[in-house]
Amino acid sequence: MDISFLGGPRPQRGVGVVAPFDFALDRELWRWVPDEVSLHLTRTPFVPVEVSLDLARLVSEHETLRDAVRALTAVAPEVVAYACASGSFVDGLAGERAMCAAMTQAGELPSVTTSGALLDALAELGARRIALVTPYTESVTRALEDYLAEAGIAITGRAFLGLTRHIWKVPYRDVVDMARQAVVGAADCLFISCTNLPTYDVIPQLEAELRMPVLSANQVTMWSALRRIGEHAVGPYQQLLLDEAPQPGQQPQMGEPPQAQAEGQEGWA
Repeated sequence: MDISFLGGPRPQRGVGVVAPFDFALDRELWRWVPDEVSLHLTRTPFVPVEVSLDLARLVSEHETLRDAVRALTAVAPEVVAYACASGSFVDGLAGERAMCAAMTQAGELPSVTTSGALLDALAELGARRIALVTPYTESVTRALEDYLAEAGIAITGRAFLGLTRHIWKVPYRDVVDMARQAVVGAADCLFISCTNLPTYDVIPQLEAELRMPVLSANQVTMWSALRRIGEHAVGPYQQLLLDEAPQPGQQPQMGEPPQAQAEGQEGWA
C-alpha cells in the first residue's frame, strides 16, 4: 500500500506541563487542548509526604522546577505551565512570581502557574468576590484564601473536603455538593481549586445552576498557557471560554448545556 501521499504527521505546537508526582488527570488536561497542540508532561520527583503545606512547598522548590523545565525543552514547547494550585499559592504573590521567573530562566520561554492563571482569569471576568471549593485541609485552604486576599479578592463562601490523599478519586457529585455549599453570598464566580480534582464536565452544569462563571484549576491553567501562544482552549458552555474564537469544526449552539457525561474518574495539586 502506497502511503506516501499522507505526508507524515501534522505539525504540532507544544505546551510543556510540570505536574506534581501524584498528578492523575492527564486526560482531563487534554480535553481543553485543540487538535493542533500537544501537551508534554513531566512530573516532580516523588516525596513521601501527604497533601499539606509542606508538600506544596516541596513540589514547588525552584531547583525542582528548573530541572523539570530543562527536561521539557528537549521537545521544544512554546510555553511551560506549572499545573499545581497549592504549590503556586503557598508562598503568596511574590512566591508565585518567583516560580515563574525560575521556570522562564531555565527554559528561556514563557511560563505560567495555576495560581497566576487564576488571577488572570478573574481579571478577565472582572470578578472580585468569589466562592471557593477545595479538596484540601483547612490549613491549605486558608493559604489559598490568604493568596487571594493579597491579590484583593474577597471570599464570599467556601467548602472543603479535608483530604490529604487520593484527591483524583473524588466523584463529580461531591464537587457539585461542595459548590452548592460554597455559594452562600453575592459572589461574582466560583473557583474549584486543585489540579487533581476532576471538574471538566461539571463546569457547564454548575454555571447553569448557579448562574455565575465557574473556574477550575485545570481549566485556568490550560486557558492561560494556550493564550500565551495564541491558541484557544476547548470548553463548550464554559463562561471563561465563551469569548474565545470557535475551534475548527465547532459550531455555535444555543440553549441549555447538555447533561454531563458520566465519565470515568481518573482523577492533589
